[in-house]
Amino acid sequence: MKIIIIVNPTAGNGKSMKRWGKFKHKLNFTYDFHMTTSPKHATALARKCAETGESQFIIAFGGDGTAHEVIEGTLDCSNCIVGVVGAGSGNDFGRGFLSFRNAHEVNNYVQSQRAAIEMDIGLMNNQDKAYYFVNNAGIGFDAYIAYQVNKSPVKKILNKFNLGKLAYTFFLIKTLVTFKHFDLTVDMPNHTKKLEKVWFATVSNQPYFGGGMKISPQSNPADGQIELTVVHHLSRIKLLLVFVSVFFGKHTSFKEVHQMSATSFTLTTNDRMYRHTDGEYAGKTSPHLADEFSVIPKRWKMTKLT
Repeated sequence: MKIIIIVNPTAGNGKSMKRWGKFKHKLNFTYDFHMTTSPKHATALARKCAETGESQFIIAFGGDGTAHEVIEGTLDCSNCIVGVVGAGSGNDFGRGFLSFRNAHEVNNYVQSQRAAIEMDIGLMNNQDKAYYFVNNAGIGFDAYIAYQVNKSPVKKILNKFNLGKLAYTFFLIKTLVTFKHFDLTVDMPNHTKKLEKVWFATVSNQPYFGGGMKISPQSNPADGQIELTVVHHLSRIKLLLVFVSVFFGKHTSFKEVHQMSATSFTLTTNDRMYRHTDGEYAGKTSPHLADEFSVIPKRWKMTKLT
């Protein structure tokens, strides 16, 4: 099996490159090495490797975005196994999926039978474009926060002090004051639900988002289902309390928090709202035009420890 390592040098505001400098000297196997230079470059590199038809073990070395891109590049490649070394700021991927914590674990896996498990991936379709998501996708408050976090220098400053996770909290409080609610129509197979004064709607393939918040405790990325979490009809102060409780997965006890599980959801907003997929900006909704969220079961393979 051929081994490829794809490193994103900018993940974690350069944190990944510093880690790679020490990490590589502890590896005891031969591998091909690639370094990304732009957004989606990891997807192109992984896809090119997958297209050779060889058995591939592809390691994504970076943050959640790097993992997402490598996985997207290996979709439907039955000979590809994805491994991840988390070296970003949020690293939600490593909370919901298996990721390697150190070079020793990678060495052990390479020397083993290299077991793998088939995993699901989410898909968001709108009128213009389709987006994959490995962790989660969302509309509204959380998507707007993600948009601000990614375009602001605050995250880079905090990353220098290993405090990148606080960027989400900083913008959460800032956005809390100005965000305007929206109305949402949720269509599921055989069921429609209308919700008013919505703060956000998050569709999850695994439990975590926002740097460790357990938004969807029941999500399992290998069960052929996705979960929808909608928060609506609560005050700004109570929303802050909800977000505090999310770190412990206790927010589901609030009556204003609705959670549903299905193979697909169609979400329609009454106003233009920010969207995200895996924390990356994914455009805005169009009022009264539906966005469809669905799960594609067993679409990629990841490492499994035995």
